[in-house]
Amino acid sequence: MENQINSLLAGKRVVILGGSSGIGMATAQAAAAEGAEVIIVSGTPQRIEQALQTLPATAQGHAADLRQEENIKNAFQAIGRFDHLVYTAGENLTLNTIDGTELADAQRFFILRFWSAFAAVKYGAQLINAGGSITLTSGTANARPGKGWSVASSICGAVEGFVRAMAVELAPVRVNSVVPGVVKTNLWGAMSEQDREGLYNSMGESYLVKRVGEANDIAQAHLYLMKQQFGTGQNLVIDGGGLLV
Repeated sequence: MENQINSLLAGKRVVILGGSSGIGMATAQAAAAEGAEVIIVSGTPQRIEQALQTLPATAQGHAADLRQEENIKNAFQAIGRFDHLVYTAGENLTLNTIDGTELADAQRFFILRFWSAFAAVKYGAQLINAGGSITLTSGTANARPGKGWSVASSICGAVEGFVRAMAVELAPVRVNSVVPGVVKTNLWGAMSEQDREGLYNSMGESYLVKRVGEANDIAQAHLYLMKQQFGTGQNLVIDGGGLLV
């Protein structure tokens, strides 16, 4: 209770799009633990109900297909004014070399990961209270892409450029992003279990901290960007030192 009283998030309304699983749910749990009123928005009602079971009774859930702009607009109208917006939504990654990538598939990946984040900022920014913030999610693929990462790298680059532009346009609302390395979440669900464990092991060995990330590692970065009052237009790398090796 003492931590909640002393937290800068106590009594604040935090809206998390993609908050029913993975990094989003970990962020919702961490924010709620510090006394925030959490509102999660996700396209899967069953996951929302499961996530709400892990949150205080004050938490709310809204089901909306975030691929549709109108759904995002309606969700924010229903939510009303709030303090912090966090966007973590994204589907499973599929990696492929450019010669094997259909353009329509590449464009489809941008919808939830970039254009829906764009729409969330468009409709959410006008409802943010003084002192509030927006935090999006990128990834280290922008700075260090591997073979087959053309789409993922492009999306991350677009998000990070968008963050800088919105920090200028929406000031004094603070706009930042978290840039994770490889994290153990359902993001990698399209891979076989063997390939997924191989990825975790190989990347974990290469990282300076000798492990890949957990959802709560990234959640703590989202909380920091909500609570700090001076940084904006920043893309905060939380990657176990992966970009240094």
